[in-house]
Amino acid sequence: MELLDNLMLGLSTAFQLKNLMFCLIGALIGTAIGVLPGIGPIPTIALLLPFTFGLEPASAMIMLAGIFYGAQYGGSTTAILVNVPGETSSVVTCIDGHEMAKRGRAGAALATAAISSFFAGTVATLVIALLALPLSALALKFTAVEYFSLLVLGLIAAVVMAHGSVMKSLAMVLLGLLIGLIGIDVNSGVARMTFGITELSDGIDFVPVAMGLFGLGEIIANLERKDERRVVSQSIRDLIPTWADLKQAFPAMLRGTAVGSILGVLPGGGAALPPFTAYALEKKLAKDPSRFGKGAIEGVAGPEAANNAGAQTSFIPLLTLGVPSNALMALMIGALMMQGIQPGPQVMTEQPVLVWGLIASMWAGNLMLLVINLPLVGVWVSMLKIPYRLLFPAIVLFCCIGTYGISNSLFNVWLMLGCAVIGYFFIKIGVEPAPLLLGLVLGPQLEENFRRALLLADGDFTVFVRHPISAGLLAVVVILLLAMLSPAVLRKRKQALTE
Repeated sequence: MELLDNLMLGLSTAFQLKNLMFCLIGALIGTAIGVLPGIGPIPTIALLLPFTFGLEPASAMIMLAGIFYGAQYGGSTTAILVNVPGETSSVVTCIDGHEMAKRGRAGAALATAAISSFFAGTVATLVIALLALPLSALALKFTAVEYFSLLVLGLIAAVVMAHGSVMKSLAMVLLGLLIGLIGIDVNSGVARMTFGITELSDGIDFVPVAMGLFGLGEIIANLERKDERRVVSQSIRDLIPTWADLKQAFPAMLRGTAVGSILGVLPGGGAALPPFTAYALEKKLAKDPSRFGKGAIEGVAGPEAANNAGAQTSFIPLLTLGVPSNALMALMIGALMMQGIQPGPQVMTEQPVLVWGLIASMWAGNLMLLVINLPLVGVWVSMLKIPYRLLFPAIVLFCCIGTYGISNSLFNVWLMLGCAVIGYFFIKIGVEPAPLLLGLVLGPQLEENFRRALLLADGDFTVFVRHPISAGLLAVVVILLLAMLSPAVLRKRKQALTE
């Protein structure tokens, strides 16, 4: 009954006119940035964070979530028609989706992608609703000791899942934690690493760093890439899939939804993991694996279901534990903190309108995306004609206005521009900035829980292994670290990331 009451509360919030409008805005922006190669959901949400400042918490989160899962839909359009993935999670859709388009089956491929995404999004919404209550009840039993261990696990998992060198990712996490320490220590009142700069007394603001590293840095790097896009020229027809197509695609949708729902919850899981795993699973289970790469409909249905399910279930650790499972969820935590809401299990009980409104809005948003994407596919494809060099000045202008507007501070604008240069440098040397952002967001929480745990245990460090849940979490951390030291595991990881 409690679940039904909460869902009713969520539906009444999500279906308010203003929230439906913000959900639609999020879905439209998400689809647009998913279609445009090079502008993914992470830069977009980073760039739009300042503009959510004046909104109600539920409306702001509904819009940002719409951008995230909307990008999963939009990315598949360019993957199928142009063979250019709009964003990482759509890379695998290019393989069979574009082959289907070249054979005159673009309509069937687009419809399969949209229906798979809608189906997975609906199931994932139910999974979030069903798991939210028991997980938040479990999270309420967590003390500072368990939280510290959970945060350590989240950071180490981010290192394991990040692309590139393990040592570089570990260094980025440590750098993020150090940056998170800048400012006045709330316990002792001593200024740390402020170098006499007054603006640093309150610490480094999360938003300019995220906008610079993820937004502008990536956009500058994209200016160097070739702007060559060849759209499949055949007219798009037969947008309603045949019964035979649906029959062939449905089992792949089910498996993709299950894979995405599980992998989305894992800490450190990126956007690429669920669709690639779903594709590998479909190929392994197929009676004739040679069909894959030549236009197999299961190669579109499975990954598309997985990426949408993964996008939505990645909200579970955020809503129940207050721990981000990836860089995008770290941005969502930043959005919550901008609204004056401290992330954690108490959010479920203290902000039911926000949490259940957000969950219910996901179903409404998926329905909107189904309607937006299929009939308007021609509009989205025409957006590919906008030259990237024209988008860039507009984006920089909006960034500067948005960053300045947070606290009317020019320091934040310079900080963002400095971070943009650093973000571009990271891309050039092959370092992923996501672990740094997680370190920056989780650093203050990690320090606070570490101090509180030691204070309650009179400085006894064994408290972290005396609590069973904490000991279990730290054991997983040790296993992950030992596994990363094994040359065989490192080789396997490199091979998996390359694939």
